[in-house]
Amino acid sequence: MPGTAEARSLYRSLMRESHRFSSYNMRQYVARRTRERFAEAKGLDPAAAEACLKQGKEELDLVRRQATVQSLYKQISSVIEVKK
Repeated sequence: MPGTAEARSLYRSLMRESHRFSSYNMRQYVARRTRERFAEAKGLDPAAAEACLKQGKEELDLVRRQATVQSLYKQISSVIEVKK
């Protein structure tokens, strides 16, 4: 099934992009949202799955843009991120 490999690739790309955020909250949000969206889309009919893949690609582009913009500005580390 060609959609399965494409979905797997999209999932990995979204999770990889979530690590580009310097903010802990954004990293966790993107990763959590990705997991939730893929869990919801499990077992959809092929037409709905194609629509979800298209929307997922748009979200990947959005996440890439947001990570790039966020990297331009210095972030103050959260208490969670402070290393001892």
